[in-house]
Amino acid sequence: MEVKRVQTLAFNQLRELPPQFIRPDNERPENTKALDGVNVPIISLSQPHHLLVAKITEAASDWGFFVITDHGISSKLIQNLQDVGQKFFSLPQKEKEVYANDPSIGMFEGYGTKMTKNLEEKVEWLDYYFHLMSPPSRVNYEMWPKNPSSYREVIEEYNKEILRVTNNILERLSEGLALESNALKSCLGGDEVELEMKINMYPPCPQPELALGVEPHTDMSALTLLVSNDVPGLQVWQENNWVAVNYLQNALFVHIGDQLEVLSNGKYKSVLHRSLVDKERKRMSWVAFVAPPQEVMVGPLPMLVNDQNPPRYSTKAYAEYRYRKFNKIPQ
Repeated sequence: MEVKRVQTLAFNQLRELPPQFIRPDNERPENTKALDGVNVPIISLSQPHHLLVAKITEAASDWGFFVITDHGISSKLIQNLQDVGQKFFSLPQKEKEVYANDPSIGMFEGYGTKMTKNLEEKVEWLDYYFHLMSPPSRVNYEMWPKNPSSYREVIEEYNKEILRVTNNILERLSEGLALESNALKSCLGGDEVELEMKINMYPPCPQPELALGVEPHTDMSALTLLVSNDVPGLQVWQENNWVAVNYLQNALFVHIGDQLEVLSNGKYKSVLHRSLVDKERKRMSWVAFVAPPQEVMVGPLPMLVNDQNPPRYSTKAYAEYRYRKFNKIPQ
């Protein structure tokens, strides 16, 4: 079946959105504007250790989201990451389709566009590329773009840097729970923890006030680290309001995901978020998901559970959690 890519629709210079992209009234950006004057937490990784632990713990508990600076990833590498992503999406459509995925048969890696079999369900104004970055034993390099030719070199270098930053954040989050610094990473698979890359491309949209790039959701991963181009769009849910996340050059946007909420028995908050689109400009983001291997069992850590704080979540294999989330089955 031929897939209608959002990028192709945008190139046709539509004046009106096709019906499948028009959100219900209660979801439209024009009816759900973000608060003004509320700023998300911005945290420098270079500050003293005790302050860093306190700031990250507070942000993960209150927001489930924070922005990090002074993370040590060079601006040159971030630029290279963005360049190879942009070059892929600039390829002729036929060349991109070679990497087309098919989630309906469990083939999630590759070039994709969200589709639905339910005519009442709305779709997102988004094309994407998704693949595993690590560990090396699980990576299928055949699903990595061959063009641009520097793609693999750039992604492998970025993977090493993101893993380093991830370890730092997980250690601080562990200490914020009064645990050994390696506790959370160990529960997520240790050195076999998986890093997934998703490059999101949101083309210019003729009626951005009616559409969403990504609908409201929490990430099923443990942690998400994201960089974007300079077109704003990310919003997070805080105290019953949407809060816009301003672009900050070379910063990393960090989302707490479902698995850390479960492991912390609810102390850390999996953040609800969405993405808007722009009428004139293309928005892109490069998202690294940190997730346990499929077979790893995830549940509230025993040392965080007692009579006053009973377990709030069941323990299950990550594969089962993913299946339920994808199919919208209550956890």
